[in-house]
Amino acid sequence: MEQELNTTQSKSEQQNEILVAALKLFAEQGYFNTSLTDIAEAADIKTVSAIYQHFNSKHSIANKLYDNILDSLNVSIDDIRRRTQKSSEQLRGVVDLLFKLTDDAPAIMKFLLVMPLNEFLPEQKPLQQTSAFIKILKIIQAGIRAGEIRNIDPMLANTYFFGIINNTLTMVLTGELSKPADTYRPQTWLAAWNLIAKKSSVF
Repeated sequence: MEQELNTTQSKSEQQNEILVAALKLFAEQGYFNTSLTDIAEAADIKTVSAIYQHFNSKHSIANKLYDNILDSLNVSIDDIRRRTQKSSEQLRGVVDLLFKLTDDAPAIMKFLLVMPLNEFLPEQKPLQQTSAFIKILKIIQAGIRAGEIRNIDPMLANTYFFGIINNTLTMVLTGELSKPADTYRPQTWLAAWNLIAKKSSVF
């Protein structure tokens, strides 16, 4: 029994090493420029055939990464929504999370914001249709009902708000902005929030 448990743990650890290596390579050199051989070498696996014990293709690795990242975002957004009631504070929590990930885990954010997911994962839902981002839309809808956010189409509010957030983070990830993401967080938050806040004089 103990041996079986150790074997299971070992397989799980190796699968995780493959995912971590693949994510790093995808972010650095692109999905299409990364081979299974590259992933095996980066994960310190002797042969490509060992990868097939966990994944049947590079595509399945990318699918698993996408699912894992969105599952983690889901959990984080649920936690943010539990901690506070006001939509403005919940959105602030989401923004803080995205900026922190950009600084601490840039490969994850490159995977989500920079890489052309529709080209190599066409069967996956676009980000705006995933559970994590539907929850963000619900935060905006609640903010409109509570009078915190202007009474405009929630999808438009989402586009205005996250257009600024995502563009800033993308510029950090691609090197167009040279400082850490957190440097730009306060001013980016204000610019994005002022576009949708009911008290804003922008409209």
